Formats: sequence, structure tokens, C-alpha cells
Amino acid sequence: MSNSDSKKELVPNHIGIIMDGNRRWASERNIPSIEGHLQGYKIAKKTPEWFFEKGVKIVSLFSFSSENWKRSQLEINYLMALLKRAIEEESISAQKKGHKIIVSGKLDELPGDLPDECKKIMRETKNNTNGTINICMNYGGRLEIVEAVKNIVKNKISKDKISEKLINSYLYTKELSDPDLIIRTSGEKRTSGFLLWQSAYSELIFLEKYWPEFEKQDTNNILEEYSRRKRRFGGN
Repeated sequence: MSNSDSKKELVPNHIGIIMDGNRRWASERNIPSIEGHLQGYKIAKKTPEWFFEKGVKIVSLFSFSSENWKRSQLEINYLMALLKRAIEEESISAQKKGHKIIVSGKLDELPGDLPDECKKIMRETKNNTNGTINICMNYGGRLEIVEAVKNIVKNKISKDKISEKLINSYLYTKELSDPDLIIRTSGEKRTSGFLLWQSAYSELIFLEKYWPEFEKQDTNNILEEYSRRKRRFGGN
């Protein structure tokens, strides 16, 4: 086996995706922004399986930022309805495919019965082992760290016991390994607080295309690019 072949076998364990560009995709086609979100949702339903087929174990999707509440009420209402639909559809699909679902974020601030639906799908899929989908909903990296600190204080943990390991155990993603790779679509080259603590040593890939344009071939290109990189984790 050649060196190039062996490198192709290097597959990230955990991939995080910032699914950006739904509204701009719709705007360039002179259609309502909600059509962009719907198309983005259709892509999001397929993407984890594309990566699982390649050996990736965890896919984290940035579905709704804690900063997205600044958008119009009409758009927020549509997004909440779409997220509820996603949870309902994924609860059936996940059981069929054996996917474990985690929903990360400040869930209690979500409207209606969405918090209960999120907790329900996590309970029902907690023992599944054919890939983990982490849906980041009402999520913000700084918010996550602030919430962790509040809970550490609430539990009256002494400063001598505070460590990176302890803080990590208070994060929404405490069950998950850190992401090896963060992907963002739409051409924007920033992570916008996504998995802020966890992504300290993540590789970054920025795609020019909008999220609704993401396709299966992109997963192959991304994994090939990842396999060419040498991760040092602060070493030489």
C-alpha cells in the first residue's frame, strides 16, 4: 500500500458543520428565505449518513444559534417549526438506522413542547451505536461556557478542583470527543462561536458554496483534504 493510500484512511472521528448560506442562496434565486431553510434542512437530513459511510462517528450540526433570536419573528417561527419537524422525523429515522441523537444548547428556552421533544429523542436513542448526530439548537459557544461556570459555582466546587477536565464535564457536549474538523459553508471564514471550547485544535475547512448546494461529493473532497493535513496539537 502506498503512502497516499494510507493517508486516505485517516478519517476524523468527529466533524462539526456550520450550515451557512441558506438565506443568501434563496436571495440569489429571488425566492423567500424560508425556501432556503427548507432546502438546507433537506441537505442536513442526508449529510450525517454521508459521513458515517466514510467512517466518521460523530457529526455536529449548528442548526440554530442563540444569536439567531435577533431575526424577524416570522423567520424564527418558521425555523422553530422546521426544527420541530426535524426532531419528529429524526426520531423515526434514528431508530431505524441506529443513530444516537444529542441536542446541545439551552433547550428550556425553546418554544412550546420542543424542549420535551428534544429530551425525548435523546432518551429514546441513547443506546444506539451507528453514529451520533449532535444537533446544536439555541447554542452558542460563549453561552455554553457561561452556563458551565454557573453550574460549577452552583455546585460549590472549590477552585483547587477546577481543571480543563472538570469544565469539559459541564459542557453540553460532555459525552462527545472534541471535533477533529470544523466545516463552514458560504465562504465566510469564521467559526462564530461554534463549539468554542471544544474546537481549540480542530482543523478548519471553509467552502465557498452555500449550504443548500452541499452534496455527497463534498464529503469525499473534505475527507481527502483532512487526510493531507498533519495535526500537531501544539507540538512540532
